Amino acid sequence: MLVRAGGGAAAGLRGLWRRGGSGAGAGGGGAACSSPSLPVATAAACFPLGRALLRVRGPEAALFLQGLLTNDVTQLAGGGPPAAAAPPRALYAHALNAQGRCLYDLILYRLHERPEEEPHILLECDSTVLDAVQKHLKLYKIRRKVSIAPCLDLSLWAVIPRERPGDIAGSLNKCADQTLVLTPDPRTEVMGWRLITKKEANLLDIIPGSHIGNIQDYHRHRYKQGIPEGVKDLPPGVALPLESNLAYMNGISFTKGCYIGQELTARTHHMGVIRKRLLPVQFSASLPLQSIPEGAEILTESGKSAGKFRAGGDELGIALLRLANINEPLCLNMPGDKVKLTATIPEWWPKPAGK
Repeated sequence: MLVRAGGGAAAGLRGLWRRGGSGAGAGGGGAACSSPSLPVATAAACFPLGRALLRVRGPEAALFLQGLLTNDVTQLAGGGPPAAAAPPRALYAHALNAQGRCLYDLILYRLHERPEEEPHILLECDSTVLDAVQKHLKLYKIRRKVSIAPCLDLSLWAVIPRERPGDIAGSLNKCADQTLVLTPDPRTEVMGWRLITKKEANLLDIIPGSHIGNIQDYHRHRYKQGIPEGVKDLPPGVALPLESNLAYMNGISFTKGCYIGQELTARTHHMGVIRKRLLPVQFSASLPLQSIPEGAEILTESGKSAGKFRAGGDELGIALLRLANINEPLCLNMPGDKVKLTATIPEWWPKPAGK
């Protein structure tokens, strides 16, 4: 059974193309989602993601996840009022530790069609922490009527539209037995779409004219847009959700009930002071990732600490920086050398009031 977002997957892809491959995030002004390294001739670039999928299913699946994650899982399960809009197909969220720091970044996918059906949810996570995520969930499962198991028969793809995809609905219906989900990335439109297929599925049949891209180009696109993903960008027990732009990426609810790690996050939000954020950075020279020490310090021209490098490669990366310093000349403090870099505010970020 093919699961599509409200309004139809094909219509959504066409709409994204009409906006020139750009879109607004949570109140943002839109940024090009194209990358110079992607082939111009193709309708979409499809990237095979090295991320894992967990199946969470059972009568209490949504209620169980509600107490563990930053976002409101009840809206994914269709638990809103009868007059509410159709529930989303995908939801972004983090699992936090008791101190309010990020453990795992997750994307949740709804497989059940109607609110009265038994909740059936897929959890996307970094594949290197699949076992840890399972253990974390099972630790809090207790007597909940929930089953948790990895999905080894499925493949996960990122789809970045380029030019007019055409009417792909017919092809999607033909391949419905190979495709589970095609839905907009819930974090921001600049990240395109998420696609979940059976392992044996042929992407060229599912999205005609598509191109299977190099995963490094996907990461370059992420870093250019300042989108963190996985444990390198969001070190477990270190990263803070609001400094990691979780609110900008539609990944947190400030109106839901209690969840693990809520206290610090809610207090920071209501104080309204966030001095550091993850930002895209570009180096003055291409750097091999292996040469950059983990958590390398970023300095101002006067030698004052401005933040820390998180992840990246070549000339692009992502760093946690003090907002007060981002317009100053900055450099990465490398062993025996200092490499200049510049930080930018992504265009998809929400605009300050009055601008």
